[in-house]
Amino acid sequence: MSSDICVHSWPCSYYLDFEKRWVPGKLSLTPRSLKFSTDGTGEALLGLPLSSITEIRKEASHFVFSAVTILEEGHRKHWFSSLRPSRNVVFNVIEHFWRELLLSQPGAGADANTSPKTRGQELTALMAGSQRRLEDTAKVLNHQGEQLDSVMRGLEKMESDLDVADRLLTELESPSWWPFSSKLWKTPAEAKPKEGTYIAGCEPFGKEGVVIKIPAVISQRTESHMKPGRLTLLVSGLEIHDSSSLLLHRFEREDVDDIKVHSPYEVSIRQRFIGKPDVTYRVISAKMPEVIPILEVQFSKKVELLEDAFALRSTGAANAAERSCSVWRAASGLMGCSMHHEQPTGDQEGGPLQLQRRQPFLSDREAQELTQILSKLKGLALDAETELERQDEALDGITAAVDRATLTVDKHTRRMRKLT
Repeated sequence: MSSDICVHSWPCSYYLDFEKRWVPGKLSLTPRSLKFSTDGTGEALLGLPLSSITEIRKEASHFVFSAVTILEEGHRKHWFSSLRPSRNVVFNVIEHFWRELLLSQPGAGADANTSPKTRGQELTALMAGSQRRLEDTAKVLNHQGEQLDSVMRGLEKMESDLDVADRLLTELESPSWWPFSSKLWKTPAEAKPKEGTYIAGCEPFGKEGVVIKIPAVISQRTESHMKPGRLTLLVSGLEIHDSSSLLLHRFEREDVDDIKVHSPYEVSIRQRFIGKPDVTYRVISAKMPEVIPILEVQFSKKVELLEDAFALRSTGAANAAERSCSVWRAASGLMGCSMHHEQPTGDQEGGPLQLQRRQPFLSDREAQELTQILSKLKGLALDAETELERQDEALDGITAAVDRATLTVDKHTRRMRKLT
């Protein structure tokens, strides 16, 4: 399960209150809990759910040693000191996951026992997630279509330049006494406006589409300077911002050399340079599992899954199987519910069971939400199909234009060799 994946671990010391001593060990963070195990024996002294934490603070033990304190429900306080690489790094990462868990589950602790999710709510949440994923895919597909249009415009300009080269070669090949050679220098008046139109059309290219924004903890080169920030995924690249929304670095799509997925919650992005150090950012986020599939679509050949990240594949497959089973169970329950409504009532022994089955599987509000989501999914799917058909036609046109340009270049090359 994704909740058991270790996001990060740090060497530190934990204060045992009942023994009045510090115990060296390792503090491990998972998406939903904190665990402390001792060195040597590996005994787990603490297992603390993030949902039970009420406060995280930076303090000093005995007014000398820097420490991180965690206050849980019941006013029990836990002390962690000798944190490596630094107290600020550990504090920023733990606070980020704790804050994101609270924001993603408002009131979950109070309502978990009183109002569990119904099958209709689960089905609505699954369909809403599918809609968000399809919308992200549509943005990437739209950007891909814009790139194909830009390639086609570039090929049209290339054909125009080859026409000019053809006229120049014709003049060089013609005799000096030919009276019409001077007219070959004149180019069509619309050539320059076409060039200007092409440049103007390409200037704002790819700067308008934001695919997703997530809060994150960011470090450059080393892990000792992690600080809160934000990762923005655009159709044209990536942007790294600090907590004050100040742009730290922008990775253009073609400038990204590799993206290493260290875990489902941690990636590193690198841009190589010649003659100066590479630019590398390490990003940790509780919402990174939502971003990694989009990165694999946009940077398919540049994304590398490391050993600890292979759990993402198995987790994704398990989640997909779990979703499909839950959707199948929901659909089966819905069909069974409708069938039981049509069946006549039987003996009194089956009365309570039939009353339970007669309860509505979907409320009117949930059915309306599902109808709206399904209509949006249908529209998105039809738009994606239309865009794919248009891109197929554009690819055919690009292939034909490339073949024509290749033949023309070969012909001009042979003509130039004859002149020399």
